[in-house]
Amino acid sequence: MRIYLIGFMGVGKTHWGKILSNKLGLPFYDLDELIIEQEGRSINQIFEEDGEEFFRTKERDILREFSEENESMLLSCGGGAPCFFNNINFMNEMGVTVWINTPFEILLGRLRQGKEKRPLLKDLSDEQLRAYIVKKNADRRMYYEQAKVIVEDRVIEIEKLIKQILHA
Repeated sequence: MRIYLIGFMGVGKTHWGKILSNKLGLPFYDLDELIIEQEGRSINQIFEEDGEEFFRTKERDILREFSEENESMLLSCGGGAPCFFNNINFMNEMGVTVWINTPFEILLGRLRQGKEKRPLLKDLSDEQLRAYIVKKNADRRMYYEQAKVIVEDRVIEIEKLIKQILHA
């Protein structure tokens, strides 16, 4: 079984991914970490040195290659991963996509607290951060909504989520 966790940055894909992988007995991977490992540099460096188009192409290639090589896995995907190169369709064909949909105010609070760790956010004022989240989430929502399982972050019950995934 292949499970792909999708959603905006800060929704807890890594947190929930580790819990789910443990409960389901699936190895956990992070798509951004796979890219970092293959490239030998950070996501921030890739964006700065080669631009977003290069990063998105690399992301697509690793997503497809890794998925085809691994029949059992739980993969946490970067927030933009489903939105390029028909990646959402690919993930839906290969396995179960799970969108973790976090309410705006909770997401804003999490990203405000951790923005120093996120290169795209660290220099934004609170007002700019709010605008960034609203815009990016609106742009990506149409892709996220194509997930086979949609989970509201405020009320995640792990056993219920596992049942939803297994029935998807």
